[in-house]
Amino acid sequence: MSSSPNEVARPSGAAPLIPAGLDAVLVLLRHGQTQFIVEDRFQGAMEAPLTELGEEQARRAGRRLAVPTAAPPLPIPDSAPFAVVHSPLGRARRSAELATAEMNAAGRATPPLRADAGFCEIGQGDWEGLTDKEITARFGDSLAGWRRWPTQYNAPGGETLDDVRNRVAASLSTLLAQMAEGLAPGTLDRHQVLGYGKKTADARRWSLIVGHGGVFRVVICGLLDLPLEHFWNFDFGLAAIAVVEIRAGRAVLRAANLDSHLSFVTGVAVSDRTAADRSADPNSSESTERNATGAL
Repeated sequence: MSSSPNEVARPSGAAPLIPAGLDAVLVLLRHGQTQFIVEDRFQGAMEAPLTELGEEQARRAGRRLAVPTAAPPLPIPDSAPFAVVHSPLGRARRSAELATAEMNAAGRATPPLRADAGFCEIGQGDWEGLTDKEITARFGDSLAGWRRWPTQYNAPGGETLDDVRNRVAASLSTLLAQMAEGLAPGTLDRHQVLGYGKKTADARRWSLIVGHGGVFRVVICGLLDLPLEHFWNFDFGLAAIAVVEIRAGRAVLRAANLDSHLSFVTGVAVSDRTAADRSADPNSSESTERNATGAL
């Protein structure tokens, strides 16, 4: 016997870890630049401090999140976040501290930060702290395999993607259950195509997760109910913002790698030059820093 479409049930494409009927928004913020990234070293679960540039990137991300209605608008509610969760690694914790401090300064209240080990970066074992060149020389076969078939290869002594998926799923399930508590379930009987429907105030709860590029790939696969073979189909820039909207229990990737807030940050120094100043400088490249990524 089939269920009525009006019943709270798990729709097609919904991940088991998402509460049935949940209407909510998750915002993912990757940490800023670190000294290891500057040195081309694999970070994994090792501690690597933010550079001065990385701290400024995190501040600018916080300013962007404080005013989501500013052009171009972010697809998140114009309200205080329900929760701010971060990886316990120092680069993510510091990025969360700097971002929320800017949000508070702009008048956007934030709840107390909370660390969650489920969002720690993927442990890279014997690769951690080594440069790409050093890893290629010593572990070339496993590195090549990891970059092609990440579910079949991992760093010697490091985590497998199955290990990571299990801890990510537990943390996401807990957070999403908390976000669903006390709320009436939403419905899919509404427009599912952007541009339709009346514009009304967005009263949904939203939470911010500050973490890492590798673990965020696993987060997205989990939310979209995709196999981990899709790990390399997603990417996350330094201090870039991604938004996942949850509609009546089904996740929708609304935005990825939003980084317009970093437009005036260069890889050499933090600059507030005007667009005319930058265009007049043939050596200026706004995209240099925005395209930088940490090694995995």
